[in-house]
Amino acid sequence: MARDPYQYFRVEARELLEGLGRGILSLEKGDADPDLVRRLLRLAHTLKGAARVVRQAGIAERAHALEDALAPWREGAPPPAHAAELLRLVDEIAAEVPALDPALERRTAGDAAPPERTLETVRIEVGELNALLEGVFEAGVPLAALRKELGGFERARRLARALLDQLVPPTDPTGGRTDVLARARSLAEELLGSLERLQRGLTVSADDGERELVQVREAAGRLRLMPASTLFAALERGARDAAQSLGKPVTFEALGGENRVDASALPALRDALLHVVRNAVAHGIESEPERLSAAKPLPGRVELRVERRGQRLAFVCRDDGRGIDVAAVVASSVRRGLLHPAEAEKLGARDALRLVLREGVTTAPATTQVSGRGIGLDVVRATAAKLKGEVDVRSEPGRGTTVELSVPVSLASLPALVVDAGGVTASLPLDAVRLTLRVTGTDLVGSLETSQILLGDRTVPLLSLAAVLRRNGASPPDRRGLCAVVLESEGELAALAVERLIGIDTVVVRSLPVGVLADPIVAGASLEADGSPRLLLDPAAVVAAARAGTAHLQPPRPPEKPPVLVIDDSLTTRMLEQSILESAGYDVELAVSGEEALAKARNRRYRLFVVDIEMPGMDGFEFLDEVRSDPTLRDVPAILVTSRSSSEDRRRGEQAGVRAYIVKSDFDETRLLETIRGLVG
Repeated sequence: MARDPYQYFRVEARELLEGLGRGILSLEKGDADPDLVRRLLRLAHTLKGAARVVRQAGIAERAHALEDALAPWREGAPPPAHAAELLRLVDEIAAEVPALDPALERRTAGDAAPPERTLETVRIEVGELNALLEGVFEAGVPLAALRKELGGFERARRLARALLDQLVPPTDPTGGRTDVLARARSLAEELLGSLERLQRGLTVSADDGERELVQVREAAGRLRLMPASTLFAALERGARDAAQSLGKPVTFEALGGENRVDASALPALRDALLHVVRNAVAHGIESEPERLSAAKPLPGRVELRVERRGQRLAFVCRDDGRGIDVAAVVASSVRRGLLHPAEAEKLGARDALRLVLREGVTTAPATTQVSGRGIGLDVVRATAAKLKGEVDVRSEPGRGTTVELSVPVSLASLPALVVDAGGVTASLPLDAVRLTLRVTGTDLVGSLETSQILLGDRTVPLLSLAAVLRRNGASPPDRRGLCAVVLESEGELAALAVERLIGIDTVVVRSLPVGVLADPIVAGASLEADGSPRLLLDPAAVVAAARAGTAHLQPPRPPEKPPVLVIDDSLTTRMLEQSILESAGYDVELAVSGEEALAKARNRRYRLFVVDIEMPGMDGFEFLDEVRSDPTLRDVPAILVTSRSSSEDRRRGEQAGVRAYIVKSDFDETRLLETIRGLVG
């Protein structure tokens, strides 16, 4: 499967070259800005470092030549005639960058060149898209208020009609008031006509505005979605590296990449799916002699298929290996103290299979670089919980294993069922709702707090939403008039007792403010049409609480990932290091300058700093000096990853207390990870 290892480098190189060209033209025009040459030096240096990271020596050498040509003029502008040589170097680099597009290699000599995509795409922060989406939804609040006000026109129209009915001229022409009543009736008719026209006009305008707003909202929501194929290159690389490490013949194929998913979910999905793919290679695919003796084809096969299912996206990973040894999984769980022997004897096949999702469970006989630590599928389970998704495992002995991770397409907006309980409205993700029904007293077994309802030939635990949300002494709902919403999570059913079903709505999910204490079944909030907050419930937590018979079940804590701060002004280097570290199980945050990094370091406790030296503003050495002078930060280890390789820079690094010094031209993923594991674990 074709990969594009230069995707981020091409984007960054074009931006850097554009900045260099613009600055050199300013020099040619005699720009006397004393900082201009220094800015150009930083751009050239960043380009050189990024080129070395992706092993493009020719581009790196020309970027270095740019630095050499600019360095003598660090404190002053070069003569305008010098710009021609600088522009020549920029043009030579610009000519090499497009050749790094794999699409060019697949064209034949007679094919026309594909159009340049630089102006067709832009990079937008997910946070900005979230703000746009929230703004669009908030714009609907006054529109909804206007629609409510339209109800007042209907009342005014009825009053005008009643007035008109009362203004009936008397039949006796001698009454003397015929003309007055006729004029009053004429005015009442005119008033009624005006009200009806105004009501119709405002209603049409409100409908049009609402329709346009829905279209903008849907378009803004689509901007958050990225094709699933974004993940494929990293997963193919993970399968390939695991297969080579274990000496197994394996092919990897990914399908359904055109399906789109929330961009903010991609890092967590990539991490989880890397564990799934590596597990498939390590535990599923047999060695070559084993496959030959079992008359199975070579090489072994791992397939990832992405499928759209309503408002959810399913990532289905299948292998054609040996399948899961359920007995070994149960034995491992007992041996590690995760399962009591008496419980093991009562386990059904499905529950026994799901033990592989628990931390510490492994069937590997020894720990290797790929397996044996018992954390792989536990990370998948934690990721599913974090993304409000579900994970399922199926296996057939001798035929292979299927791991399915299903997540919402959008984490920002989703269709929801709106319910009312105890005077509080709440939303439930619609894709988790299996059915709704009216419950009578004869359908209930036990007390309302711990009761069950009869659903066909089975009983389903029932949880009272009013009881869960009771904060002001409100009593539980009347047992004689309950609605029940049946929810499903990971194959388990539970019912939520509510007083009223309000309807279906599309909600924008908002996180609860920091410091707000909420029941674990509350996943977030959204805004109602009038701007009032509405709770969004977590179906998985509702099912867990109902099955546990308590409304206050604490959610499981996901495994801790060591937080690492990567500080580099090069997009290529940042994205490469982030990909490597997140794939290895680290929680990575990024900073593009020393100032930004210092602000982040003072707000969160990191386990490691990965620092570049040359950055705009505060450089890497200055950042390290600030860190070492701060009592709360001085013990955080740091390593330097830089283009500078002089002995003087290495000496300054040692004086700054760095634990390792890695030159980008010698960048090696294995060495980087070994160094970080030695410092962080």
